[in-house]
Amino acid sequence: MGFLKSLFLGKDESPEEKKKRDDERDFDVLKTDGARALRMGQGEAAFRCFTKALEIKEDLEVRDYLSQALIRCDRLMEAREQLQILAQAQPDNVHILIMMARVDYMREDYNAMADMCEKAMLLDPDNAEVMFLYARAVKGQNDMVNAVAMFTKSIMLNENFGDAYLERGRLLLQMGDVEGAAEDAAHLMEVAPGVEEVLLLQAAVLEASGRLPEAIATYDRALEANPFSIAAFKGRGAARLALGDKEGAESDMRQLLELDPSALDHLNGEFKS
Repeated sequence: MGFLKSLFLGKDESPEEKKKRDDERDFDVLKTDGARALRMGQGEAAFRCFTKALEIKEDLEVRDYLSQALIRCDRLMEAREQLQILAQAQPDNVHILIMMARVDYMREDYNAMADMCEKAMLLDPDNAEVMFLYARAVKGQNDMVNAVAMFTKSIMLNENFGDAYLERGRLLLQMGDVEGAAEDAAHLMEVAPGVEEVLLLQAAVLEASGRLPEAIATYDRALEANPFSIAAFKGRGAARLALGDKEGAESDMRQLLELDPSALDHLNGEFKS
């Protein structure tokens, strides 16, 4: 009977073979379930699935997924550790270095961010995104002049890099170069006139130029794009107060404090008569 069973059903599966087959099945299920949870924004569930999958076997794609889940859970240092493992396995992968730089930006570790960007530039010196991130890192290190230069270079590498125009415009305005900021704002208003961040930059430029009614109208448009924009309420309130519209300024202050009660500690007298 044993001979016939072996003949028709095949060789009996050994315990080792069964465990290997079960592990492969469990790994595939955990990887698939984790990816689905990640797409649905369920970071903790994805984290658990990917962690269990890696206990079964090493897989670089799962580590990549795990880093994304950790970022979603705001566990940034752990995410960076996973990305470091990926970087060691694939030292020429610029995308991994970019991801590490982005995590460092969220951690506000601008020295580590600059290091990642420098490594990425050695691999791909004409990468506009790398130059943009390097500019952000340099800005975080308070080197504003070089940050402007790097944002400019990222635009030269990619003339459609809207975020670079936005960051440069904000920085120029912060440095007092209203004319330069106005040029970046004007460009962005041509290509993305309904975007909240673009409208906020344009409004701030108009306000800095003394064109307060136009600034208020632009803050209105920003609030149409996002009715919960803290920056728009704050900017419009300050502009209204400067025009003597105390009632309008107080209304904006109330809206601002409803959205962000801690803003009261940072108003610096902007809404006071």
